[in-house]
Amino acid sequence: MKIDSENIVNLDSIRKEKFLNFDDFKKQNLKFDIVKLQDAYKQIIKTKKFNTVDGVSHFGAICLTRVPGDPDSIKDNKARGLYWTKPDKSGKEVSRDFAINENAYTELVPEFKDTYFEKVIKVISSKYKLGRVRILLKEPRSTLSWHRDPEPRLHIPIITNPGCLMVIDNVAKHMPADGSVWITNNTKYHNAFNGGEENRIHLVACVLDYKFN
Repeated sequence: MKIDSENIVNLDSIRKEKFLNFDDFKKQNLKFDIVKLQDAYKQIIKTKKFNTVDGVSHFGAICLTRVPGDPDSIKDNKARGLYWTKPDKSGKEVSRDFAINENAYTELVPEFKDTYFEKVIKVISSKYKLGRVRILLKEPRSTLSWHRDPEPRLHIPIITNPGCLMVIDNVAKHMPADGSVWITNNTKYHNAFNGGEENRIHLVACVLDYKFN
């Protein structure tokens, strides 16, 4: 029997197109020196501690920017901010924490002057309108809630492992620590988890002017 090759369906291609749509993970045409990022982080962690938030012991933040002249703007739950989640079987969406005026976070925290992070922030803020810029910790064998945020996020992975995945709208992706810059569509429901045995450390910025299709 003759087979019409034009009508052959490539099932692998269909599966990839249907199930592996990474449109909510946008790798940017921008890259930093990962060794300098990791060295800067190691120096900071000698004197700075991660801020934790109520009820989430495995998540922490070090804020790199703040409201000018306001050290309280980077304390407590202001390190996290507003998000929405569906916490139980009802599927009803509820809000958590309180809204943050991201536009107000325009000042580099003084402790980070003359560090590589200052250079990184200058570069990314020249290309995107940013809100808070933070270093975020995800401890080993831990996960966040299924939630959505008010705006997209810019990620620069600093320390990671193959067990670290971000899931957006049920599509999972690992972002390697190689100096690359990613923007993720956190306005959709998403999660992040660290299935490895070392901390996951990302530089994360709120991006106020980036639009996903």
